[in-house]
Amino acid sequence: MTAAEDWANALDSWRIPEEILAGSDESPWTLPPKAFAEAARRALAQPPSPTHRRALEALPQGGTVLDVGSGAGAASLPLASRAKLILAVDQNPEMLDEMRAMGRFGPEVLTVRGTWPECFDQVQDADVAVCANVAYNVRALGPFVLALSQRSRKRVVLELTERHPQSPLNRLWLHFWNLERPTGPTAQDAARVIAEALGEEARSEHWTRAERGTTELDAERVAWLRRRLCLPPSREPEVESYIGHSAPEPPAQMVTLWWPGRA
Repeated sequence: MTAAEDWANALDSWRIPEEILAGSDESPWTLPPKAFAEAARRALAQPPSPTHRRALEALPQGGTVLDVGSGAGAASLPLASRAKLILAVDQNPEMLDEMRAMGRFGPEVLTVRGTWPECFDQVQDADVAVCANVAYNVRALGPFVLALSQRSRKRVVLELTERHPQSPLNRLWLHFWNLERPTGPTAQDAARVIAEALGEEARSEHWTRAERGTTELDAERVAWLRRRLCLPPSREPEVESYIGHSAPEPPAQMVTLWWPGRA
């Protein structure tokens, strides 16, 4: 079995059982745009992350950046010191609205609503392509990263958590549903897919993401967790209580992968 097939099969194992989905009136996949705007604000306020530094290394002054799965721009807006233009791709129009608002005092931001690589022909080549915290949503990761390479002249920088980003919720699934959740795939598995698709290994850097401070989004996060767990609104106090009485999750372990572009 290929690395790409292993990756796809591991992602398939994260599907929520149909009997649980059927009992939920809300989508567990809805993402709060304000949370992504908060992430972009933190990224702009903090020192550059390893992902930003690796992108800046290859980005010429006045260069262009392609940000795929941009959210509100946490991966690309901090590159404003060198970037003249950011091409942002995201399937959520509210995310793109947040990014335009966040970037109004920085480089020019052009947005494309769509999924990658389906919207490949809607964007131009860029000096650097960045893609942060998207890979675990991509079943066909090989064609995805190959398309990023074909739209980047100098470097592709991909950021992801060391473990699947839903892994911290495994204990909640067990508590509320008595449901065992998977543990893979991992960033190491993603690196294998990239090497298989491109014929070369990506370079990597492991790092720890700064802890998220207490913000006005905490109540929104509890609601998001409740929806993710396919629980009704009446169970929200239980979710909040469980989180409050549980040991806090350690800071996320991150991996930044990068390789030369091919545009």
